Parts: sequence; structure tokens; C-alpha cells
Amino acid sequence: MQSAAPFLRIGTRGSPLALAQANLVARLLAERHGVPVADIKIRVITTTGDRITDRPLSEAGGKGLFSKEIEAALLAGEVDLGVHSSKDMATVLPEGLVLSTFLQREDVRDAFVSHNYATLADLPPGAKLGTSSIRRAAQMLRERPDLDVVPFRGNVDTRLGKLEQGIADATLLAAAGLNRLGKSSHIRSYIDPRRFPPAPAQGAIGLEHRIADSRTAGLVAPLDHAPTSIAIGAERALLAELDGSCRTPIGAFTELTETSCTLHGEILSPDGKQAFNLSLAGTTGEARALGTELGRQLVGLAGPEFMSKLQG
Repeated sequence: MQSAAPFLRIGTRGSPLALAQANLVARLLAERHGVPVADIKIRVITTTGDRITDRPLSEAGGKGLFSKEIEAALLAGEVDLGVHSSKDMATVLPEGLVLSTFLQREDVRDAFVSHNYATLADLPPGAKLGTSSIRRAAQMLRERPDLDVVPFRGNVDTRLGKLEQGIADATLLAAAGLNRLGKSSHIRSYIDPRRFPPAPAQGAIGLEHRIADSRTAGLVAPLDHAPTSIAIGAERALLAELDGSCRTPIGAFTELTETSCTLHGEILSPDGKQAFNLSLAGTTGEARALGTELGRQLVGLAGPEFMSKLQG
């Protein structure tokens, strides 16, 4: 006897954090639509970003390294829904796909993690800071040019293990990821998001599906968190205007009230010696336009020579 088709098929990466996020989405969908969570199938898909372990992702191309294979499975009809860390998503999606829904955002901040030191300021001169994020490296070098930044690839557990091995004195991790994995006890302090804006869309789980798939669109729509969608819309518009990729150190932080949106944006040189930051405020309905305009202003402030070096 042929088994019944699953209620929904989710595609995700196989890291512990990605699986935690996919299972969260499955649980929320099951609760919302009154179906057993077992009827929602999760398919693990290995992405290009997962396979690259011998060099920084910034050397392997732009954003999308953690989503391309999931998107290919969506377009092939092999899965119905892609569950992503929104900060990993390219600003331009493949034709036929839409990033329609964002769960309520977790903590957007970066967390300072160390066995021996409580804050960035406590690190001694020449201390090793482990990160493979060029944004984090640039921001930390701007603040502490004496630091020795060492490569730190891998999932959350891998990076915590490297810290345990003494490969670095400290690292920065997304507070959202640590919270979702139940590892918030590793956080020694938080990085101020106004002074050190996090990655655009950090802390938000994004749901992607085929534009033509009205059934899946209807199923996930109730999970959308409007304030998160507004903030992510502003930050992704900023990223698009800056032509942001893995090679571009860009930070963004959005502050919302019921009616207003304030977007802070920053772009840096990889060594942290040059940094340009601006803020714009408007209504929540203007969020995407604010992101685009703030991007234009940052490009104008930084100048064409600076931008061409980053994107060359």
C-alpha cells in the first residue's frame, strides 16, 4: 500500500542550527494547521557552503553559497519550502522563487564568547580573535587594530571546539544561533548593535517557496511576523543597493516602533581602517525605500574608488 504524501516537504542544510530552525518551522506549521508534525518531512540538502571547508567563503563567491542547492530542489519540485538563515540569502533570488515569510526575529546582536575574557575591551594586546566573517573582522580591527584575526570556519559547535582548543582567545557568534541551540550560557557579553551593526537580516529565519505554489504560500503566511518582515525588507534593500556579497563588510541594524523605522548602515574596508556609517528614519511603510536610499548615501559617502576596491 502506497503511503500518503507528506503534508509539506521542507529543504534545509544539515547543520545543528539549520535543523533546529527547520524543526521549529515544522512544529509551528503543524500546530497552526492541526496536523501531526511527523507529516511534515524534512530533507537535508548539502550546499556549496557546507562543502567548502579549506578556505574562507569570501574567496568562493557571493552570497547564496548556503542556499543554491536548496533553491534548485525547490525549482525541481523536490521540496515545497526552503528554511534559511536570512542573512545567508542572496539579494536577487532565482526566477520563480520568493522569500515570502519571516518568523519573529531572535536577538540580532553578535555575542562575545571567550573562556578567559568577559568583553572585547578585556582582550590583551595582540590577542587572537577567531572569525571568518569579514564584517566582524573589519569591525573588531576598527576598534582594536592590535588584534590578530585568525580563520574560524565551521558550525557553532565546531567554532566553540576551536575556542576550547586554544586556537583563539575569543570569537564572535550570532546570539540568535546560540539561543536557538540552547547554548546561550557561552555568551560572556553582547556587542552593541549600534556601534557594531550585525549582518543584514541576522537573527531572522526566512521561508522561501515557488511563486506559483499558492498552497505553500497560504500555509506559511500565518507564520509571518510583520515587524520582522519590515526590518528585513529595509536591510535587504540596503544590501541590494550596496551590491553586497561575502566580500563586502556591511552591517545593518533596524529600530522599529509601531509607526517608525530607523535604519543604521555601515560599510567598512576589510582591515577596518575605513568605515562609513549613516542612519535614516521614516515610517514603517517606507522601510524598503529607506534601505535603498541609505545604500545610495553610503555609496556616495564612501566614493567610487572605495566601492570598486570592495567589489573588485
